[in-house]
Amino acid sequence: MVIARAYGSGEPRTIVVPGLGATAGEARIPASGLPGTRIVLTLPSHADATDAPLDYWRYPTIADDVSSALDGARQAIGVSLGAGALSNLISRSPDALDRVVLMLPAALTKPRPPASAAHVLEMSTAALNGDRERLRALVAADAPGGLDAYVDDRTDALLRLGPALDAVATQIPVPDPAALLHVSAEILVVAATGDLLHPAETAHEAVAAFPKATLVQFDSPAPMVTHRRELRALLVDFLGVPSAG
Repeated sequence: MVIARAYGSGEPRTIVVPGLGATAGEARIPASGLPGTRIVLTLPSHADATDAPLDYWRYPTIADDVSSALDGARQAIGVSLGAGALSNLISRSPDALDRVVLMLPAALTKPRPPASAAHVLEMSTAALNGDRERLRALVAADAPGGLDAYVDDRTDALLRLGPALDAVATQIPVPDPAALLHVSAEILVVAATGDLLHPAETAHEAVAAFPKATLVQFDSPAPMVTHRRELRALLVDFLGVPSAG
């Protein structure tokens, strides 16, 4: 059910799995500057994609859609929900990818922390009730100041995603931590600081869970906005050469 759009050409081929509620422009941010072919996915109920069935929002279901879109790609970037989907994918297919970036993971082998889950459920309630004002206030609370247009766009995107927010608030992407011990990929985990939706403790959990993982934590609750140049350099350094696989 995902839409795959390719940018660039040649090797390496990199899949980008956006976070929940990512706008079309936001979804492309992690791919910016990468050489080769960047394949950016649009999930159901996002941008120009059709609405998802109510039972769609399960990590194994999303991971299966991502797997079907790999098309020879051996490296991937997942943001938030996308990080959870990629983690689920490689927990079941540990040799599917050679390099993986888990950017702002929200959960891995444990539920979200209670405060984070409650915040997501509050957003879900606002979206399901069509309460744009309340949802916008919740989105604005998570964003740096001075980004009114971004907050408006994200609010409009999340209004379509009440069922998804409700589903992912308490889900665990990888229920069996032992499955991650067999993952052969090099993992780069990118964390924020002070982000209620993407707790740094989850990023630290991810680094401990994978055999070959490295953590980079930014001193910002929204590094995709405040540290875009540094993030781009980090991703190019990690993903910018053809995979050996």
